[in-house]
Amino acid sequence: MKCRYCSCTESRVVDSRPTEDGTAIRRRRECANCGRRFTTYEKIEEIPILVVKRDGSREAFDSNKILAGVRKACEKRPVSSLEQNKLVDDVSREISNTLEQEVTSIDIGELVMKHLRDLDEVAYVRFASVYRSFKDINTFMQELKSLLGDSEKKAAEAEKQHRLKQTEDAKL
Repeated sequence: MKCRYCSCTESRVVDSRPTEDGTAIRRRRECANCGRRFTTYEKIEEIPILVVKRDGSREAFDSNKILAGVRKACEKRPVSSLEQNKLVDDVSREISNTLEQEVTSIDIGELVMKHLRDLDEVAYVRFASVYRSFKDINTFMQELKSLLGDSEKKAAEAEKQHRLKQTEDAKL
């Protein structure tokens, strides 16, 4: 790190602490040549991610667009803002973790639906109906049947786990 007073490249870190929002590290440094102190900030360099839309156009990834869609789907549902924000953070993290510079809007929509399905089934159906642009009642019914089938599978698995636990408890 170059000293801003004498341009010496030798300095030592006197103090390090995270910033209030936790997105950077604040470092107090002391120049080895002139002894003056200065502050630097270290933060992670974000690689911009482009979203490839259905029409082939590209735009910068914006998690606020996901949040707006999730908020609309969860309107008048018992899903807190905290849960909605966590869903958006999880989706954004998954997208960033792919290390790809481009992601399709289709992939983003599928990720959001996967998380919404676990969070609230009605919000999931609302989001899916807009996202998948159901053309008629039959495609809508297919999606509902799929959702019901998954719910029945989860219930059966939970019942199986409950019976196993009861059996283990009885043996003790």
